[in-house]
Order: sequence, then C-alpha cells, then structure tokens
Amino acid sequence: MSLPSQALESADAALGDGLDVLSAAIPTHVAIIMDGNGRWAARRGLPRIEGHRRGVDAVRRAVRSAAELGIRYLTVYGFSTENWSRPPSEVADLFGLLKRFIRNDLADLHARNVRVRVIGDRTGLSPDVLLLLDEAQDLTRRNGGLTLVVAFNYGGRQEIARAMRALARLVRAGQLDPDAIDVEAIGSALDTSDIPDPDLVIRTSGEMRTSNFLPWQTAYSEFVFLPDLWPDFDDRAFRSAIGQFMGRDRRYGGRGAKAV
Repeated sequence: MSLPSQALESADAALGDGLDVLSAAIPTHVAIIMDGNGRWAARRGLPRIEGHRRGVDAVRRAVRSAAELGIRYLTVYGFSTENWSRPPSEVADLFGLLKRFIRNDLADLHARNVRVRVIGDRTGLSPDVLLLLDEAQDLTRRNGGLTLVVAFNYGGRQEIARAMRALARLVRAGQLDPDAIDVEAIGSALDTSDIPDPDLVIRTSGEMRTSNFLPWQTAYSEFVFLPDLWPDFDDRAFRSAIGQFMGRDRRYGGRGAKAV
C-alpha cells in the first residue's frame, strides 16, 4: 500500500532517517484501548463524567486521523463487560454518552462514508440502546470508507465462550463434526468473523495490559503503549504510534524480512 503524503512525512519524522518508509505499510486495522479518562479528570479537579466527555472528543479525532491515514478498520473499546462493576451513576453516564454520540455524530459519520460495526454481548442491554446500535449499523452498512468497530459490552473471554457455545450447538444438532473445529471454525464464530485481525493495538495512559480486549484476534498484533491519557490523544499521538508500528519487523513466528 502506498502512503498518503501526510502519513509519509509524519512516519519519516517519527522513525528517523534509518528506515525506508516507502517499504513500510500503514496498518489495515488499528484497535485502541482508550484508557485514562478518570485520571485526566482527577488531575484537573473535574468530575469523571467530564473525562468521559473529553474522551468522546478523542474518539472523533481518532476517526478523522484513521481516515486520513488510509486505515481501513478502527476498533475502539467503548464499554467492557467488566465496566458493569463501576458505580451505577458512572455506568449511566457512559451509556448516556454513547447515546449522544450516536445521535449527534451518526449523520456526520455516514456523510463521510464511515461504516459502523458494533461487537459485544447484547444480552441485558436496554431496548433503546439496542435500537440505536442497530440504527448506526443499518444506516452505514453500505458505506465503503473506514469501518469504525465499537466494542460495546465486550469481553474477549466472554466472546470466545459464546463462540464455543455456538459451535457446540451445531455439533449437538449434527451439523458440525467435532473434528472439523479448527482455528478457522472458531474464528468464524466470533463477533469479528468478517473483520481482519488488528495489525496494531494502541493503549493509552501508560498501562501495559490488554484488559480482555480481543485476545483471540490479537495473537500476532503489534502493541504500542502510550503515556498519553485518552482525552489528550490526538493526531500527533496517533501518528507516533503508527510510526512505531512501521518500524517493527513482523515475523509471525518466522525469521522476518530483517533476519540475516
């Protein structure tokens, strides 16, 4: 894939003169663990909801940057299954922000040819939330630009468990031979069956863990951990992470292009 001129200049600045950026490739799929909203607010003496509001602004910036860089898929960890353990008031605030984001931004995303996909467990979600999620997907289904994947009420282990149950039901019904269950069969039963695995996973806030985010899909992803708190994440931080990715030698268990 050829690099857009802006991405080429940024990558060159980020990586220095030692790498031929023309031979490097922009990742097809970038996934982001958006972390640090609460700490951002606490450092400023603001309520946590303000950090979450500013985090939504950072999502908007990330979508713009991804589209400008030529990234085809951007997945954001919007709400995890573990987030239900937070105080009910904060959970309500997060759901309120999701609703406002869809209502306020969906028309703009659609106009910019962005396709919206939602992955995660829909069990227990209220009818009004389900209606909004379906509306976002249905309206943008035929768009051919960036695909924005929102992991909502998502947990990676739970996703794998759901996939195993689905395959087990097929076996019980006599529609699937247990010996036919392989990597491809499991992948086809996941929420992301029609989405390529992430090339790059970015986590903000300096934390260095994956927090149950796409464990199956990220087996060979590159990871970049940034110190920026999520509300501060901007185009500069995004391009810095892409620059780090472009400097990696992805071997997939082999020797890689730089092996001697």
